[in-house]
Amino acid sequence: MRLDEYLEFEASERAERRRLAREKDYGILDHLDSFERRFEAEVSDDAVVGSVSPSIFVGRSNYPHVSTGLLSPVGREERAATFETSAAWYDEGVSIADVFERRTSLLNANRGVDVHDAGSDDVVAGGAGAGGAGAGGAATGTGGHNGGTSVHDAWDGWLGVQREVAIADRPVDVEIGLDGTPDLDFEVGPEDVKTPTGPRAAARDAALGENPHVPRPVKKTLEDDDWRAEGAMTYLYRRGFDVYDINTILSAGALGRGENRRLVPTRWSITAVDDTIGQYLRGSIRDAPTIDSIEVHRNEYLGNAFWVILVPGRWEYELVELKAPGSIWNPDPEAGVYLAAASEGRDGRTGYVEETAGAYYAARLGVLERLDDRGRRAKALVCRHVSDDYWGPVGVWQVREAVRNAFEGEHGTAETFGEAVRGVAEHLPIPLGRLRRKSTMAAGLQADLADFVDADG
Repeated sequence: MRLDEYLEFEASERAERRRLAREKDYGILDHLDSFERRFEAEVSDDAVVGSVSPSIFVGRSNYPHVSTGLLSPVGREERAATFETSAAWYDEGVSIADVFERRTSLLNANRGVDVHDAGSDDVVAGGAGAGGAGAGGAATGTGGHNGGTSVHDAWDGWLGVQREVAIADRPVDVEIGLDGTPDLDFEVGPEDVKTPTGPRAAARDAALGENPHVPRPVKKTLEDDDWRAEGAMTYLYRRGFDVYDINTILSAGALGRGENRRLVPTRWSITAVDDTIGQYLRGSIRDAPTIDSIEVHRNEYLGNAFWVILVPGRWEYELVELKAPGSIWNPDPEAGVYLAAASEGRDGRTGYVEETAGAYYAARLGVLERLDDRGRRAKALVCRHVSDDYWGPVGVWQVREAVRNAFEGEHGTAETFGEAVRGVAEHLPIPLGRLRRKSTMAAGLQADLADFVDADG
């Protein structure tokens, strides 16, 4: 489809998607009354009754002394699997309010531990609270080692239960003993919208209520003490495990060489897996034939619009983010559109991307997966427009899934890279000149004087 025809087609499709989103969305506070009643019925002062845990959480605050939690959808155990972040959320078409409800409905029964140790006295005095949202970091780190039992040997007690939950392929029945009354706060303010989390409770202990089912490939990675974490991740990915499964296993300290295994904060593990699998896929397409023509793909989800331009040639990648004034990431309505960008060449990067953080690796993964499926290589420019419709952050999973699904259905074609960029720029809230000044890939385009006139000052 010619680029001008595709742009017209996308405009009408976009309007329909927005209409459906408005119909689906609902007030984020509506569920709190029913949740409070469920919570009171299911949670006593010292135990969670009939708990099913679909996932775990490892905080990053006060690293290496962190909070580790078992997450449980109180009173909705039959739907436990739907509370775990996955690609199915995109297929289901969850709204921001849906994500808020699911996240705030999860009880985080947690204990403080040292990421290296998992002995019988694994509770760390003054342990950190649950880690919040923020920029990612290295997948591993240094810190004090208390000399207790290694995480590698932790198959009993609190961390043993947590690890069993993490490596199982379905939610697990668990019995959680609580140490005191859970911290309940049903008054939702601005900070809760920025980092939606459920109630927290200090956990005394936990025990399995069943024998979890662990897939054979996961058992294989656990049994091999000489397997580096990167190799184990790519092995699981090649065996059909999605990055969501792998980052949970990594976070629980179940990947890596023997006694080097350690707990990895959830936020860090997500980026580490996206980066590791991305590097693997980049190597897979390194010497593949190039695509034949310039392609323009687009997708919109949860107030985020993504444009993906693929250009024949050897691998090169850039993510440019545009964040609307008045949005949660750029709250000053007078500030103008905020721009961030990061890029890499054929051999990738040597350092962590600060400016675009985890979104960089999530979007790159979506592009590389499609190129690998096609057995082709290309240059890729991804533009992400974060509108003020994105009123609450849901996590980088929405970036990953929006880019993965941008390649479904129709796409536009262009004769030149310049034509593709100019066509996309017409639908962005900044002039082409400002995009050129920020984007390494777009900077090489020949420009007209009008391109440098900033509509937003």
